[in-house]
Amino acid sequence: MPDRSPECIRNIALTGAAGAGKTTLAEALLAMAGVVNDAGSVEKGSTISDTAPQEKALQHSITASVMGLEWGKTWIDLIDTPGYADFQGAALSILPAVETVAVVVNARSGIDAATRRMMQWAEARRLCRLIVINQIDAAPSGLSALSDEIRATFGPQCLPLNLPASGAERVSDCFFAPDGESDFSSVAETHEMLVDQVVELDEELMAVYLEQGEELDPEQLHEPFEAALRDGHLVPVCFTSATTGAGVRELLEVFSRLMPNPLEGNPPPFLREDEDGKGTREYRARPDPDAHVLAHVVKIEHDPFLGKMAVFRVHQGTVTRDTRLFAGDARKAFRVGTLFRLQGRQHLDVSRCGPGEICALAKVDEVTFDTVLHDSHDEDHIHLRPVELPAPVFGLAIQATRHGDEQKLWEALAKMVEEDPGLQVEQDPATQETVLRGLGELHLRMALERLSERYRVEVETSPPSIAYRETITMPAEGHCRHKKQTGGAGQFGEVFLRVEPLERGQGFEFVDTIRGGVIPGSLLPAVEKGVRQAMASGAIAGYRLQDIRVTVHDGKTHPVDSKEIAFVIAGRKAFLDAVHKAGPIVLEPMAELVVEAPGTAMGDITADLSASRGRIQDTRSMSDQVSIHAVVPLAEVADYPNRLNAMTGGSGTYTLQFSHYEPAPDNVQRRLMQDYRPTKEEEA
Repeated sequence: MPDRSPECIRNIALTGAAGAGKTTLAEALLAMAGVVNDAGSVEKGSTISDTAPQEKALQHSITASVMGLEWGKTWIDLIDTPGYADFQGAALSILPAVETVAVVVNARSGIDAATRRMMQWAEARRLCRLIVINQIDAAPSGLSALSDEIRATFGPQCLPLNLPASGAERVSDCFFAPDGESDFSSVAETHEMLVDQVVELDEELMAVYLEQGEELDPEQLHEPFEAALRDGHLVPVCFTSATTGAGVRELLEVFSRLMPNPLEGNPPPFLREDEDGKGTREYRARPDPDAHVLAHVVKIEHDPFLGKMAVFRVHQGTVTRDTRLFAGDARKAFRVGTLFRLQGRQHLDVSRCGPGEICALAKVDEVTFDTVLHDSHDEDHIHLRPVELPAPVFGLAIQATRHGDEQKLWEALAKMVEEDPGLQVEQDPATQETVLRGLGELHLRMALERLSERYRVEVETSPPSIAYRETITMPAEGHCRHKKQTGGAGQFGEVFLRVEPLERGQGFEFVDTIRGGVIPGSLLPAVEKGVRQAMASGAIAGYRLQDIRVTVHDGKTHPVDSKEIAFVIAGRKAFLDAVHKAGPIVLEPMAELVVEAPGTAMGDITADLSASRGRIQDTRSMSDQVSIHAVVPLAEVADYPNRLNAMTGGSGTYTLQFSHYEPAPDNVQRRLMQDYRPTKEEEA
């Protein structure tokens, strides 16, 4: 077993579109390293990573899987991620565990929306990027054009580390041995371009290079190579065929010799809250095995035998059996019992896990996704900058088919949401609907299958109500004097407040400008509670209010009758009084839609989008394909899969994610307000 010191570890995620061959490539790498005798087959359901029944049936990954292999003196953890847009939550959420994102591109289908999205995400997160062109044997004549397209799309910093040769039966190294032949371009010229790109960031090395010409030793280039990767100044490109094995060994050499270890990659974006809780500052984790433990949970699984399991990456310190850890800012520590590393679904016991390693804990009810694990209260307020996951916009209203299964349903949904950050469960107070939201129709279908097959819960589904929102358009004042006298003690509370609109997406602010104690500080939370109750139930159409600042500036109390309930009621009614004077409107959710389809269908697609109140933002032609970017009202795309299939003969694909809220058209506003029937409590 190789040394597990940080210098000898490589953490690499295989990402990219569905059908790019990521799982097959992972199998080829494992077979080349001797982990398995023969590479598994996606079609036969025999791969290490895709072991769930749904994955075998779909023949695509739907969760991220961690696998490890030894190559030379390095230990390489590979993470095979889903490619379908519906499961990108599972793909993106685990990437903070790695230094390198290897974006796998299908040589036949080329660059698509998933490729662009992953490249942009990795760049924004400051992860080192590598492009792997897979299945080169299937399209050898188009590799030169694809290489040019990659540079045109992602920039001139995308340079080949190797090139296909002998009709894509093998590859020629362009970095360590620049004297080979290739099917296109020149190996020697490519080597020179690589060296030029690398030394640009190192003035001293540039001077040496100009003196020595092309005689720089690869060892001289190692540190500037890593610096170029960290800065995004270099995005290496490798050619492989997971099917024939061409370039697989060379790719392992690239991983081992050129990709960054945990000491060389960009540091993880940890943030530490200030002592007053009003701000945060960057915190630099040290990959020191003797330091305090700092680890980050990237995935939660529920195993029928091991219970709740947390997959985590250690950034600092060492976790061993019996280590006592805190989860986030929890005051009580838990003891590490079972500790293991993952080989797909296989659990391999280990006694320790140091900086850079990816391991898992079992039976950890205290831990949730994105939790920071640590062994000292000094690290209570450290967290990783949250991963920006796509908002789940597709939804189904669900209810248990069998009476009495409601609690079982909620428990199952809670586990599923823990495992898949792309899922979300909402309880709509206005419609009393339980809505399961996901990233697409397939995503929700797989979730419903898991409910039935794994948790034995049958549900009925229906289209959910659209998640409209309400807001205000101008400032206004509100007032309520609540006075109630019963046989015993009375109720009294008077509140004066002001509402103001905030920028879209700002949420809610509650401001206290009370002077002179006219409302005691102990009763102000009751006023805020009343305001929040009103915001949740809506004012004009029954939808949640948002983007509002509420300022409480005056009020009155009674020495005997002023109670919390009185100020809850006064706060709610004063807020509604102000909202009705503040030009309230209904907002509708808008979604960003990206369609990729044959160019012949472009006219039909754009006409359909225009008829659906969509706004075309951009169109791009890619060979015989077209990519259309648009913003559309979510209410208009509930049946979009069927419409797109009809327009493209089933060959069109799309991604949809929440974009923003904007005012609904007047006719929609009127219809929603006319349909609104407030409850008796709201009317009161």
